[in-house]
Amino acid sequence: MSETQKRSRREFLKVSSAAVTGASLAGVGVARNAHAAGSDVVKVALIGSGGRGTGAVAQLMNADDNVQLVAVADAFENRAMGAIANLKKQYGDRASVPQDRVFLGLQGYQDAIESGCDLIVIATPPGFRPVHYAAAVAAGKHIFMEKPCCVDAPGYRMLMEANKRADEKGLLVGVGLQRRHEPQYMETIQRIHDGALGEVQFLRVYWNGGGIWNRSREEGMTEMQYQVHNWYHFCWLSGDNICEQHIHNMDVGNWVMNDEHPVEANGMGGCTARYLGDLKGTGQIFDHHFVEFTYADGTKMFSQCRHMKDCFNSVSEAAHGTEGTSDCSGRIEGKNGWRYDGKRVGGHQQEQTDLIAALRAGKRYNEGWYGANSSMTAVLGRMANYSGKVVKWDEAVAKGAQIVPDPDQWTWDAKAPVEKDENGDYPIPMPGVYSPFAG
Repeated sequence: MSETQKRSRREFLKVSSAAVTGASLAGVGVARNAHAAGSDVVKVALIGSGGRGTGAVAQLMNADDNVQLVAVADAFENRAMGAIANLKKQYGDRASVPQDRVFLGLQGYQDAIESGCDLIVIATPPGFRPVHYAAAVAAGKHIFMEKPCCVDAPGYRMLMEANKRADEKGLLVGVGLQRRHEPQYMETIQRIHDGALGEVQFLRVYWNGGGIWNRSREEGMTEMQYQVHNWYHFCWLSGDNICEQHIHNMDVGNWVMNDEHPVEANGMGGCTARYLGDLKGTGQIFDHHFVEFTYADGTKMFSQCRHMKDCFNSVSEAAHGTEGTSDCSGRIEGKNGWRYDGKRVGGHQQEQTDLIAALRAGKRYNEGWYGANSSMTAVLGRMANYSGKVVKWDEAVAKGAQIVPDPDQWTWDAKAPVEKDENGDYPIPMPGVYSPFAG
């Protein structure tokens, strides 16, 4: 990307952020007749009805009384029907989805997109998201997409092309990196951009915690059904925990760096405790990662994520500069010391409030650009850790292998992308053996 293009992208993000903030402050009741469908009602279709997808729809409904759920697509019937039932308890007829608008299986996303909706919520396992996003953009729909937005380089390239099409069509795109909508982060990082830390020297980002759910195989499931059911534990679906959760912290790092992305990564990681005992043979992702990212100007971002009990825990970010340090979320220490004393709001709700406000006001709004770049930052780190090699951004984007099957293979009887070995274990990458450009 040329320096002119970089400046243009940064300027767009700043203008977009300011417009969204202004729309939010003005309230969601303004300019109701501005939304694309020419109607007071914003019709929403949900693709992926787990907890995060259901939560996103609820937050959209909280943001605006004229948001209505009109269709749901999910791989599993119990998930779809459970989401509808839970939303109906809270929102009544606004969440009353008829049976013929409930689409099941891995191919139901297209039916949901074609259901007469205005806005698509995409909260499927991350491996599916680039295809779902591209299809929604092609259909001219506004979109909220959960993070991470991709798990491999071909998915990233698909996202970037879809982002261009979304801009050309004037579509609004929200991405579930909710820290971008929290005032304590917004003001702190603006102060960093204005020079409160002097020159940023390095960043530290963490997602260290005790672990995540692991779902049991249910009777009669095919291998593909099991892997989608237990999606967090398969790299082709989740991208590993460095992508699925730690992306939040790396996104803050990129944000501090004026939405530039790293140009290379090296690191280490492995799986020592996740699949022991009763959990043997239930997945294939690492349980610890450390990455040293390098930006174009030489600035480093040091990244940790871990899922282990009884260890040091932290979900946080820090920026260090020549004149001070900051936690990026309300505190600056040093020459320009400062504490945020404004109202703190929940980012999950605020991101939906801002999206609906921008839609009502006819604002330009596309978070897909930084959503894609932060997702690929996580993929770059995983490639470096799985392989034990230094991996360059440009090579990773150009040569990174496709690990998600093509959509015509998204069927329950298709061969699963990974299979157990003779010991009953799924393959876990071995640094020094695994190729960073292997599938």
